[in-house]
Amino acid sequence: MGVQPTLAVVGATGSVGTVMRELLTSRRNVWGEIRLVASAHSAGKELSCRGEQLVVHELTPEVFDGVDVAMFDVPDEVAADWAPVAAARGVTVVDNSAAWRMDPDVPLVVPEVNRRALRHRPRRIVSNANCTTMAMIMAIAPLHHEYGLRELVIASYQAVSGAGQVGVDVLHDQLSKVAGDRTLGSRPGNVRQAVGDDLGPFPAPLALNVVPWSGDFGPLGWSSDELKLRNESRKILELPDLKVSATCVRVPVVTGHSVAVHAVFASEVTADEARQTLRNAPGVILVDDPEAGEFPMPIDAVGTDPAWVGRIRRAMDDPRALDVFITADNMRKGAALNTVQIAELLAAEITKG
Repeated sequence: MGVQPTLAVVGATGSVGTVMRELLTSRRNVWGEIRLVASAHSAGKELSCRGEQLVVHELTPEVFDGVDVAMFDVPDEVAADWAPVAAARGVTVVDNSAAWRMDPDVPLVVPEVNRRALRHRPRRIVSNANCTTMAMIMAIAPLHHEYGLRELVIASYQAVSGAGQVGVDVLHDQLSKVAGDRTLGSRPGNVRQAVGDDLGPFPAPLALNVVPWSGDFGPLGWSSDELKLRNESRKILELPDLKVSATCVRVPVVTGHSVAVHAVFASEVTADEARQTLRNAPGVILVDDPEAGEFPMPIDAVGTDPAWVGRIRRAMDDPRALDVFITADNMRKGAALNTVQIAELLAAEITKG
């Protein structure tokens, strides 16, 4: 066995970076040195990782010297600036932001779905999919491989942690303000009045409400999250003409993105056939017994690695279509876990080489 490679975790102090450190502690150890990296504000702090207290290094070009693989969880603009800096120093970057996902020279990888895409990485950058795309693709990809996907109509139900710790804090603050007042929600405007002006990253209150918007403003009324679902699905599945229509909704859930999917295939498929396919799919857990009250729900999926799939029905009017409900922990498989899995594949390459 070769020398174990060196890993940098860039953004180690953030909410996803925290989960990355937890995963590095709980999974099989394939790394030699682990170097924690963050902004100058966090430099010098000590954080737990792999049973050790590690000092956080400031993000500088020199911090990448001697590093083999770097996992990035930083804002898009930081990833756009710093991933090439790391790559120029011989590092392979696994980036969790949206900065590189649609670059034709950057593979967009979900190991259970398109691991072979990892072979072509001329920029030395590998990209992670959006957390909502990730939840959906885990279940839709194995069905596509069996029946030939043609079209997706999606409604997402996205947790507030997708907006970072500030989103979680805002929801809890709002819930504390509305708790106990049973008049709220019965008259126009009274929830807004109770919550006040502190909406954080959201355009409207989340307590006692759902908000049919997630992301930035895009063309023709589509949000950036809705466009990501289309564009990333096409790239991961290598279906450039796949028809996709999505509506992204933010809901008062702390962690766990869910998607309701209407999928149209090239051939007929029954619900039982789909269940059998998904029962054998890696990274998927089938939870589909509505009569017993067993559904895939974020309160059960939180803290777990698989995508939970259920409510599988053949479409009412089309034998080639299925309706499916999927949920997954957006902080784990939707972000940290997929990044760690890709990094581990790169570590195996280095060790063998």
